[in-house]
Amino acid sequence: MVGLVFLTFFVMSFLTNIQAPLVPDIINNFRLNLTATALLQFSFFIAYGLISIPAGFWVERYSEKPVMIAAFLAGTVGTLSFALFPAYAVGITSFFVTGAGMATLQVAINPLLRVSGGEEHFAFNSAFAQLVFGLASFGSPRVYSYLVENLSNHAQPLNAFLRVLAAGTPANLPWVSIYWIFAVCCVVMMLVIARLKFPRVERTEDERAGSIEMYLDLLRKPIVWLFFLSVFCYVSCEQGTSYWISEFLSRYHGYDPHTTGASAVSWFWGLLTAGCFIGMGLLKLFDSRRVLIAFSVGALLCLTAALFGTSTMALYAFPCVGLFASIMWPVLVSLALNSVSEHHGPFTGILSTGIMGGAVGPVIIGRLGDHFGLRSGLYFLYLTFGCVLSVGFWAKPLITNATLHLKKGVAEPSA
Repeated sequence: MVGLVFLTFFVMSFLTNIQAPLVPDIINNFRLNLTATALLQFSFFIAYGLISIPAGFWVERYSEKPVMIAAFLAGTVGTLSFALFPAYAVGITSFFVTGAGMATLQVAINPLLRVSGGEEHFAFNSAFAQLVFGLASFGSPRVYSYLVENLSNHAQPLNAFLRVLAAGTPANLPWVSIYWIFAVCCVVMMLVIARLKFPRVERTEDERAGSIEMYLDLLRKPIVWLFFLSVFCYVSCEQGTSYWISEFLSRYHGYDPHTTGASAVSWFWGLLTAGCFIGMGLLKLFDSRRVLIAFSVGALLCLTAALFGTSTMALYAFPCVGLFASIMWPVLVSLALNSVSEHHGPFTGILSTGIMGGAVGPVIIGRLGDHFGLRSGLYFLYLTFGCVLSVGFWAKPLITNATLHLKKGVAEPSA
């Protein structure tokens, strides 16, 4: 069961973070401007904002197994429809359906991991799950490069696997082949889940969806809105950077999006994963707010080097933004939950809704880019990273993170 959860994390990441390397192909093949291209990302991530809280109620009512099967069914329908009918209008709907499935899975699998792996191993298993998630994000752009390079090379004979993909993929759209792989992955996951016996999950207070009254009580608190905005801005940073890397490198520096651009996106996610482990060590030494400030400044410096530096600097600086963005999500969530004394389950649902920032950020950048150029559009990231940076100064958690300078169970007074 723990292995199933890890596999679910892998498939979720494999599907979620593939769109960034595809941007140049989407623009060229569908003849789109930057705003229209970003609407595909919008349709995927807006599903997180709309589905995260309802998914909590679904899991509590129907249990994890049927909800996970339904989520992968949504992923199958979404990816298969685009593989069969690769058109922009179809993509808008199919990406939303796929995003709804992935949002639902995210709500279901964390309590399942806690119960199946044991509460005493939950922290380790959660960290390992994030490693698995990052490895999939690192690998999916490389799978895309392999497919496009081989399916586009008509002079070289194809192996059996590629011949099957080529039979169902338009010759002028080789990148669409990856959606056949996504669809097969979702079908396999449904079959695996259907055959397994799931443990009974007793959800903790922090994992329960809560009542409408709890949500209303939380939404009356300004601190809740501030942390929602912070999470919204962080996901805007993460997706807004990764989504436009390949197109920026192609447009301003002439790098091949099928190879160099895809590799840069891959390293963005790879370094974001590696940075989580660096951050885990630093959080044992320093106050999380200080770590957040330092990493936010590092991300802003790397962003500046990427936008205004040479082609070589841009190639390396963009992935390094991922390195410094790595600790932002866990620090923001922990600071948020430690800043309220009750209703942590519903508060987690509100914070998860902030993932819709991944829908809005790329669209704003694309809109600005259509009017002023993509480089100018990416200036928007200074605003969102600045919002994340500010949390390190105004957050006043009830409990701060334990460091090696503190005795276990004794909280450091808030600054």
